[in-house]
Amino acid sequence: MSLRPTLDFLLYDWLHAESLAERDRFADHSRETFDAVLDTCERIARDKYAPHNRIVDTQEPHFDGEKVILPQATHDAHKAFVESGMMSAAQDYDIGGMQLPYTLSAAANSFFAMASVSIGSNMLTSGNANLLMVHGSPMQQEVFAKNEFSGRWAGTMCLSEPQAGSSLSDVATRAVPDGAGFQDDPLGPRYRLTGNKMWISSGDHELTENIVHIVLAKIPDENGKLVPGTRGISLFIVPKRMVGTDGQLTGERNDVALAGLNHKLGWRGTTNTLLNFGEGKYPVDGKAGAVGYLVGQPGKGLHCMFHMMNEARIGVGTAATMLGMAGYHASLEYAKGRPQGRPVGPAGKDPARPQVRIIEHADVKRMLLAQKAYCEGALALELYCARLVDEQKTGSAQAADDARLLLEVLTPIAKSWPSEWCLEANSLAIQVHGGYGYTRDFPVEQYWRDNRLNMIHEGTHGIQGADLLGRKVLMEDGRGLTLLAGRVAATVGAATRVPALAAHARALDEALQRIGSATRAAWSTGNPQEALANAVPYMQAFGHVVLAWIWLDLARRSLEIDPDKTLPATVGRLGATDFFFHYELPKIGAWLNVVESRDTTCANLPEEAF
Repeated sequence: MSLRPTLDFLLYDWLHAESLAERDRFADHSRETFDAVLDTCERIARDKYAPHNRIVDTQEPHFDGEKVILPQATHDAHKAFVESGMMSAAQDYDIGGMQLPYTLSAAANSFFAMASVSIGSNMLTSGNANLLMVHGSPMQQEVFAKNEFSGRWAGTMCLSEPQAGSSLSDVATRAVPDGAGFQDDPLGPRYRLTGNKMWISSGDHELTENIVHIVLAKIPDENGKLVPGTRGISLFIVPKRMVGTDGQLTGERNDVALAGLNHKLGWRGTTNTLLNFGEGKYPVDGKAGAVGYLVGQPGKGLHCMFHMMNEARIGVGTAATMLGMAGYHASLEYAKGRPQGRPVGPAGKDPARPQVRIIEHADVKRMLLAQKAYCEGALALELYCARLVDEQKTGSAQAADDARLLLEVLTPIAKSWPSEWCLEANSLAIQVHGGYGYTRDFPVEQYWRDNRLNMIHEGTHGIQGADLLGRKVLMEDGRGLTLLAGRVAATVGAATRVPALAAHARALDEALQRIGSATRAAWSTGNPQEALANAVPYMQAFGHVVLAWIWLDLARRSLEIDPDKTLPATVGRLGATDFFFHYELPKIGAWLNVVESRDTTCANLPEEAF
C-alpha cells in the first residue's frame, strides 16, 4: 500500500498546491517539479530509511568516551537526505535552496517520517537555521545558518534543564560577557555559558563536522543575580567546535561536554543527551565556560525561540501522524492476509467451512477505520497548516495576516491531536495483529514505542491545552477563533447542499457553537485557575471539532470530483468521515461538560487523597 495516492489527493485535489506555482516566489515550479521532488524523497525513504528502521532501534547509540557511535545505516540515510537538497528545500536560491512551497516540503518529508522517524528527519537543524534567518545577524546567518542548510553542520534546541523541565522561567544556565570587548566579536556579542541542558535531541553525534546548539540562558543583573521568571532569558549560538568568520573550524573544541545519553522507550536511533556547558572539560583560550554568541537582543530569547518551537511542534505532529500511518498500513496488510474465525451467523458455526480473513470481521474493520480516520485526517491537518505557512509568506497582506493568526490557533492542535490519536492508531494496529503485534517479529510494537514520545516533547498536553485556552483563542480579541469559525462555517454551508453530508454538516455546526459557548463559560468568572483547570479536555474537544471539519471538507471535495462514488478512495474517505462523525465527534460532550461547569474535581483534590 502506497502513501502517494493519499498525498496526491490532499496536495492537488484538496489544497490545489499546483496553483502556488503562479506566485512569483514559486514561478520556476510546476506540478511536474513537485512530483519529481516527491518521487525522489519516496525513493530515498524506501531505500535508505525503511530497511534500517529495526536496526537503529536495536543498535542504540553509545558513547565510547570520545565520540558517539551510530549505526552506519544512520550515516548513509543522513548523507542521502542531505544530497537530496531537502534540508533547504523551501529556502531562497541564493542560499542553496529550491524555493519550494513549504506545503510540498512538508509532504515530501512525510515519507522519511513514515519510513523511519527514529533515524531522524533533521527537523531541528532546519528549524535552528530558520530561526537564525529571522533573528540572527547577517554574519550569524552566513556562518551558522547556511552551513546547517547545506547539511555540513547540524543543529539542536537547548531549552530544558534537569531541575526545570518545561518550566522555562526556572532556567538557571548563566551567560556572562566574555571580557571587556565582548560586544566586538563579528559573530555576535560573545558570552561564556555555564549550566546543564537535559533532553537534547541529537545533542552529540558524528553525522556532521559541527553541531550548532541554540541555547536559552540568563544574563545576570548588575548584582550578579539571575532575574526570576522569563524576562532575563536570552538566546545564544553555542557551537560544539569553534569556528571562524569564514565558516571554517578552528580545530578547538568549545566547552560543551556530553554528560550522558538517555536510554529511551523508543525513537532510539536519535541520540538524546544531557549536556554540560562550561564545566571546564574543553577550555577555550585557556578558560572554562562555553563560548556563546548572543542572538537578537538581551532578554528577548524566548521570543526568538518560539519561532523554532512552533515549527518544531508542527514537525512533531507530522512525525506522530506518519508513525500512525505506518502502523495503519502494516495492520491493513496483515488483516488482508490473516485467516481466523468464521462469519457470524448459522453458516459460521460449521467448522468445516474455511476460515475468513480477519478484515471481514466487523470489529477489525472498526479498528482499521479508526486508524484511517485518525491518520489520514491528521495528515490533512498538517498539510493544511503547511499551506498556511505558504500563505503567510506569499499571500496578500490580508491573507498573510489571516494565515498567521490561524496558525497560532491551530499549532497546539497540530501538535497535540496527532500525538494522542495517532498513538491510539498504533495501539489499534497492535490489536489487529493480536499476540503477534506484541512481539518484535512485526513492526507495530516499535511504531507505538517511537510514537509515545510525541505526547511529551515540544510541549506536553498540559502545556498545549493551557496555550490554546489561555492564550491562542483569546489573542487579538479572539480574532483567530473567529477566523477559524468562519472557515468551518463555509465548509458547513457547502456540505449542507450535499445530501450525503447534510447531517454531518448540522452536527459540525452544533459542535462549533458548543466550542464557542464552552470558551465563554470557561472564562466567565475571569479566573485563570478556574478557566484552565480543564484546559486539556477543552483542547481535546477543540481538536475533534477541527478534525471533523477537515473530514467534512475532504468528503465534500471527494464527492465533487467523484459524485457517483466509483472510486474506492472516495468510498474510503466517506467511510472515514462517517466513522468520525458517528464514533468520535460525540465525545466532545463529555469533555466540554467539565469545561463549561469549570469542574474542580482534579484541581481541588488534596495531595493526601491520592
